[in-house]
Amino acid sequence: MKIREQLEQTLARFTELETMMSDPAVLAGESGNMANILREHGGLSKTAMKYRRYKKLSEDVKDLASMLASGDEDEKAMAEAEVATLREEREKIWDELLELSVGGEDANRSRCVMEIRAGTGGEEAALFARDLFEMYRRYAETKSWKVELMDSSPSERGGFKEIILSIDGDGAYRELQFESGGHRVQRVPETEAQGRVHTSAATVAVMPEPEDIEIELKPEDYRLDKFCASGPGGQHVNKTESAVRLTHLESGLVVQCQDEKSQHKNLAKALRVLKTRLYEVKRETERQERSKERMSLIGSGDRSERIRTYNYPQNRLTDHRINLTLYKLDQILTGNLEPVSSALLEYERAMLRDDDQAA
Repeated sequence: MKIREQLEQTLARFTELETMMSDPAVLAGESGNMANILREHGGLSKTAMKYRRYKKLSEDVKDLASMLASGDEDEKAMAEAEVATLREEREKIWDELLELSVGGEDANRSRCVMEIRAGTGGEEAALFARDLFEMYRRYAETKSWKVELMDSSPSERGGFKEIILSIDGDGAYRELQFESGGHRVQRVPETEAQGRVHTSAATVAVMPEPEDIEIELKPEDYRLDKFCASGPGGQHVNKTESAVRLTHLESGLVVQCQDEKSQHKNLAKALRVLKTRLYEVKRETERQERSKERMSLIGSGDRSERIRTYNYPQNRLTDHRINLTLYKLDQILTGNLEPVSSALLEYERAMLRDDDQAA
């Protein structure tokens, strides 16, 4: 999507939310619904207000252009001075809008869901999935982002077959979306007696979490199954049916949550994950509809694509999308993901500016 189309959509949605906030029917409705409206409105506010100001400046410049054609020299001189000032402000705001648009139309959402799954490599892949989780958790701490465990499936040796997180904080989705894809690790496993380097893999998916008002989900839209939570190896860790599984009837998407002791809490988390996945399906459909347009390589989110290699013997991290190689893997795994994140954002920023200049 071209940046101006993206900004027009943002402003249109922002205006729609403003109307909803003053609608008596909405004000008299459920308080939770208004909270979602306010949260989405706040998330769009910075970009929408800047773009609204940019459009107003463009109109003012256009109006002053007629004065420049005036035969009155004093009026013409005054218009020239004002036009120069307005154009300077407009260019400054446009640069700020380009910066805010880095990462796509969902870039300024504060909440996202991250799913990490072990790939090829058995138990070693599960341990690698755990290491990725720890890396992201520590990075979130440095950013003061809130991390909430939604669900997990532990392995026998303390790894994760799968782990799902909710991450909430300023800039969380903007930065983490580029982590989507296949991650490969090259290292000597703990169980390797002969010191041979093995290659294992894990996949990461990062999806923006929608507000409740964006994805409507009724009880009749899904099947709810309740079961006892289990731990590694399948042993039961709970004799009560606190775990839940949701199956979306139309799409066939399945979500389960069992980490909370309360069935009510597990259901609430499962609904959030299901809504996020449904929103991702909607976004993917829209992306395919405009597939003829250039898509950012680093923003594709394709889990089958190998995006990064973590080589332990060489203390090397390589991001294959932007040909970035850093020999400080040990620091990155302890949460210092900033050099990687900044390089990915800068790459996307450069691509966005190139597109704007070509438009």
